[in-house]
Amino acid sequence: MTPIRVLIADDQVMVRQGFTVLLNLEPGIEVIGQAVDGLDAVAQVAELAPDVVLMDVRMPRLGGIEATRQLTEPSGATVKVLVLTTFDLDEYVYEALRAGASGFLLKDASAAELAQAVRVVAAGDALLAPNITKRLIAEFSRVTSSPRTPLKDRVGDLTERETEVLGLIAQGLSNGEIAERLVVAEQTVKSHVGRILVKLGLRDRTQAAVFAYETGLIRPAGY
Repeated sequence: MTPIRVLIADDQVMVRQGFTVLLNLEPGIEVIGQAVDGLDAVAQVAELAPDVVLMDVRMPRLGGIEATRQLTEPSGATVKVLVLTTFDLDEYVYEALRAGASGFLLKDASAAELAQAVRVVAAGDALLAPNITKRLIAEFSRVTSSPRTPLKDRVGDLTERETEVLGLIAQGLSNGEIAERLVVAEQTVKSHVGRILVKLGLRDRTQAAVFAYETGLIRPAGY
């Protein structure tokens, strides 16, 4: 099986080297490069074509948010970005998710958590740490302005069932959990998810969750 190719972008040498050692010990994962900042990351992605980039948020020259945007916005972009952060409620994480990141990971994560995060993001079939990511997105939606009309209009492209599935994705449920909730086959849920992403022009489940909160389809608890 072809290993998951990873690029690590962080301005701290110890972080880059530590994550490299940990990931290279994991079966099916290979670190193919290290970048010292966002500009370096963008250049190395173009050269090395990694599957996943572990991206620090605060870096000199070009920060992780703008670097993420540059890597994920182009049509046909396939690289997945996993944001590295020190605090799980870091406000920059909100912007990184909106910029196109597929999830985030705390820098003090264990080797097992790091490897699992890389595999999940590479697969693109589940939110990373749903309970935390959901809380981040919910908090972000609470402090932003009211839902943007163009986004709200796009929800109308979805069928009633697709809208229901989108809401459950935003709540952090996996395909299996959604299937159980709706009493349907998991393959049926996968088909719904695929159509939702295509209709809304979204890259993955994390972006679908962001969309659901920003359109007001899902409201944070208590608001």
